[in-house]
Amino acid sequence: MDESMGKFLSDFAALVELAQAQGPRGPQGEQLVPILSAHLGRPAHEVPVVLEQVPSHRFVDLDIFLAGEAGKDPAARLVGIGGGDQRHHLSLSDMLQQQQFFPRLPLSQPDYTNVAVGPDAQRQAVALGVWLFTRDGVPLVVLQRTASPQYGRMTASLEVLAPDPGATAAFLAELRRQLESDSVLKGQVISLRMDDFGQGSAGVTFHHRPALGEADVILPEGLLQRISDHAVGIAAHRAALKALGQHLKRGILLYGPPGTGKTHTVRYLLGRTEGTTAILLSGGTLAFVSEAARMARALQPSVVVLEDCDLIAEDRSYGHGPQPLLFEVLDAMDGLDDDADVTFVLTTNRVDMLERALAERPGRVDLAVNIPLPSERERIELLRLYSRRIRFSEEALAAAAARIEGTTASFVRELVRRAVLGAQLAGAELSDVHLEAAVAELMADGATLTRSLLGSQHSPGSPVGQGHSAEPGVAPGPGFFPGQEYPPGDWSHHGPMG
Repeated sequence: MDESMGKFLSDFAALVELAQAQGPRGPQGEQLVPILSAHLGRPAHEVPVVLEQVPSHRFVDLDIFLAGEAGKDPAARLVGIGGGDQRHHLSLSDMLQQQQFFPRLPLSQPDYTNVAVGPDAQRQAVALGVWLFTRDGVPLVVLQRTASPQYGRMTASLEVLAPDPGATAAFLAELRRQLESDSVLKGQVISLRMDDFGQGSAGVTFHHRPALGEADVILPEGLLQRISDHAVGIAAHRAALKALGQHLKRGILLYGPPGTGKTHTVRYLLGRTEGTTAILLSGGTLAFVSEAARMARALQPSVVVLEDCDLIAEDRSYGHGPQPLLFEVLDAMDGLDDDADVTFVLTTNRVDMLERALAERPGRVDLAVNIPLPSERERIELLRLYSRRIRFSEEALAAAAARIEGTTASFVRELVRRAVLGAQLAGAELSDVHLEAAVAELMADGATLTRSLLGSQHSPGSPVGQGHSAEPGVAPGPGFFPGQEYPPGDWSHHGPMG
């Protein structure tokens, strides 16, 4: 290195040191590294840092645990890290080992973030801060940090220092035990969400538990009870089943044309399972099925719902290897212990995409239920359901049901809305005439695409189905699904939110 380059580096180092010396300082000019060393009773850079990563959706549980542990020590202290943006790029190990390059890391106020702990509740959690406390007589330093994809941190994390390695191990073991047995997620209805960078889970969204009665669900007689007995009845009799050596895990497949109410059936089941943890996956979040299975095991009794799972049957882009994600789903279902009180509920519009995989791995799904198009009797019940606040005559309801053969609950709901809207636009009192007009509008030849978008499977007057016969609502034997239509006979349907 020539003389001019050496002088430049020397001058640059002096400039950096001067800038840092003039930068903002913490209370009473406290600096991070000296404070950590004083708390530990030895130079902090001589103490190994142990990293523990925690999924984003468990970050609030982590925050609760740390606050509880620190709360046991009256002298505990929570401090923040100043020094600008560099604090987000540096690990605690970096801060300690490279203090000669970053000598000015002043203390500041901790960073906080609001985290949901329920559908209508939030907690102010520490997004970036350092806990200083003593546990069982041993001083601990714990840096708590939330996930920050913009800084390359895809998970929440802890970085722990203690002069006694055994104290660090005991502390982290207790953390893992707590996360396995206790969580704000337990008993909640949640869905996983993807981060804005599309690289992983960004936490959870809490949902209110649906409250649906049997009158809100229109199915062929006995079918709803059959589904409920399998999903809810097993949980209600878990002790007796376990005593007799029977396993608790179960898989339910709800299949049928779009718009027939499979999701509504799921909502009814969730309403019947108060206190059960429900984890909802759909679209891109289906890729988190393995994590959902781990959560379900830790937070049981649990229900894992996979909506439109046919989307992952052949799309290998969802997976991380040569097998499509569907096999990961099946492995997750099979990987649970026999005494795991976990229900997997799968819905699909294309059961032919799933049958072969399910048949090759028997036992994952032990109940398959067809949710097909509604019969005329069920269409009348749907019309009554959606017009509960309207006084249509029974004759008008029967006539409308007869004319809308081959349609779904989604179609019926829109039909009633069109009738109400038509009366409002005309400035007239709502009557049978408006229901008749709505039927004529939606069943006209020019509304074919609209009917299709609302779930109609057949043109007016066409046969409802030509497939093989089967017990209503129960999956036929092997070889039925591929390329064949749904069986005729008792067409089922649901109420609102079809």
